[in-house]
Amino acid sequence: MLKRLSEERLDALLEAGVEEFALRGPAGANMRAIADRAGISVGVLYKYYGDKDGFFRACLDRSLEALNRVLAEVMESEAGFREYARRIIRALLDFSREHAGYVRMYCTLAASGGAEAVRLAEEIEGVTAGLYTRYIAAGQAGGDLRQDMEPGMFAFFFDSLLMMVQFAGCCDYYRARFRLYCGGGPEDREALLEEELLKLLESAFTFEAAAVPRGERREVRGRRDDELCIGLRHRHDGGKDVPL
Repeated sequence: MLKRLSEERLDALLEAGVEEFALRGPAGANMRAIADRAGISVGVLYKYYGDKDGFFRACLDRSLEALNRVLAEVMESEAGFREYARRIIRALLDFSREHAGYVRMYCTLAASGGAEAVRLAEEIEGVTAGLYTRYIAAGQAGGDLRQDMEPGMFAFFFDSLLMMVQFAGCCDYYRARFRLYCGGGPEDREALLEEELLKLLESAFTFEAAAVPRGERREVRGRRDDELCIGLRHRHDGGKDVPL
């Protein structure tokens, strides 16, 4: 007779599975290692979930349910674009900190290939793709967002930026990448990260190139080119400023 596990033991088992799948992927995950980490026999694990695919499905469902709860909270009340973006950045930073294993598992899955990877992408990304696309289209219809963008494409850009922020919070490669660009870990610079990302998003989603007179754009571009040339000369001459 199968001895039922308590909710606490089941939670521990699923969390152990998430960590193993995040480390090795579905194909490389070891069920015995998962059972040992959770403090149960491997036989009990198989009796509960049937096989590794069934257990992986349970772990993935657990992570998606947690993410969907976060998104539902963000969308509970109406807000303008900046406030909506601020909420979701903050929520996903918190999610990455509280559920680092889930994000690492997504990162591992994102690097996989084949038909199964395509199926998982459609399932995992399907909710946010539709949500962000609809929100952007609604913002355009209300006159709050720029009219010269394709909602699906900008939704992809938006989600990709948020995904990189999440990966930087709990995946070693992306954390190191963040340090190279930003001079510190994301956990130490969350407030600045949030504010700078909001600036980028607000300008991308609300600014239309046609709104700036062409001559002013050339003038700004010219100043930036001059500054770049000075910076390059400064670097190549041992740190000494050399007039152009």
